[in-house]
Amino acid sequence: MTDRAPLSRKLSAIAESATLKVDAKAKALKAEGKPVISYAAGEPDFATPQFIVDAAAEAMKDPANFRYTPAPGLPALREAIAAKTLRDSGLEVAPSQVIVTNGGKQSVYQAFQAVVNPGDEVLLPAPYWTTYPEAIRLADGTPVEVFAGADQDYKVTVEQLEAARTERTTVLVFVSPSNPTGSVYTAEETRAIGEWAVEHGIWIVSDEIYQNLTYEGLKATSIVEAVPEAAGQTILVNGVAKTYAMTGWRVGWMVGPTDAIKVAANLQSHLTSNVNNIAQRGAIAALNGPQTEAEQFREAFDRRRRTIVAELSKIDGVRVPNPLGAFYVYPDVQGLLNRSWGGVTPTTSLELADLILEQAEVAVVPGEAFGPSGYLRLSYALGDDQLLEGVQRLQRLFSSN
Repeated sequence: MTDRAPLSRKLSAIAESATLKVDAKAKALKAEGKPVISYAAGEPDFATPQFIVDAAAEAMKDPANFRYTPAPGLPALREAIAAKTLRDSGLEVAPSQVIVTNGGKQSVYQAFQAVVNPGDEVLLPAPYWTTYPEAIRLADGTPVEVFAGADQDYKVTVEQLEAARTERTTVLVFVSPSNPTGSVYTAEETRAIGEWAVEHGIWIVSDEIYQNLTYEGLKATSIVEAVPEAAGQTILVNGVAKTYAMTGWRVGWMVGPTDAIKVAANLQSHLTSNVNNIAQRGAIAALNGPQTEAEQFREAFDRRRRTIVAELSKIDGVRVPNPLGAFYVYPDVQGLLNRSWGGVTPTTSLELADLILEQAEVAVVPGEAFGPSGYLRLSYALGDDQLLEGVQRLQRLFSSN
């Protein structure tokens, strides 16, 4: 009997999402009755605004929503996304330049599929979201990490990008506000990077999923607003998940030049066809409706941000850059390594995260998931009381040396 043919080597090499893995472990411990507090998942704890839910419920009454619809998205939603792109990213696009996807992850995946060829190098500023390098490899590209530490507020410079560029460099990943760090590039920094990419003919995949979550009066400047001529070589990815507490609705989108959108739409026509029509109707309501509750969410995140930064900063050995966007804090914890805590001496942030879960029953994501060791990511998209209690557990743990 002949041995079975092997599984896909490409898929077998793909790593599981580290953030979802940690969150699943935390939920399993909670199910066992352990009082675990998890900072792992980037998911708002708020309910989706009721007017959005009502729009989806109303859509259930229309049998047209039970049928196939255009693979790139409902025309009304593509129009709403085009309007949002002009409003928030300063770029005027036609609805035909928009594809509605099953969440932001699909738009990230399709963006790389559209612009990466085998052997291409993709500059990936680190720390980075765990999905980017895997999506690049699935497009047969090579991720090239460009690291910026806490001393740079986790933001790369043009000089660093230029040092990493080779004749095989074809794409740059640009994320502001950042997951996992919460860093936001200034308009000047964004302009410099956009001009550099245009000068060298490099595609830009710009993830703007957190663009409406900024603090201290800061605006997240879109790279296509800072450098309008970059629009011809930029794909914007976005979605309703974070701003409107709609993670489970799975509605994202990509916006870009007509030729790139055409090849991505062809891919989606074979990959998934249209996104769930009821969820699309909810997304239309979210983008076109009142933004009052979304602003209340942002204000709550800001309050939590200030709390977690202040409390983490009280721990000796922890350095906490001030995040100005998203809902993450990314402390440098190298000062906690190679020291004994409860009889354990962690040498990496992976070992430190395991120690924290074991001894403090707090789930955090280690820096190894996003780049170099020595850092932790904590999402503050959880209730105020839980957020404070979790950090106080860390304070108690790391005061017992």
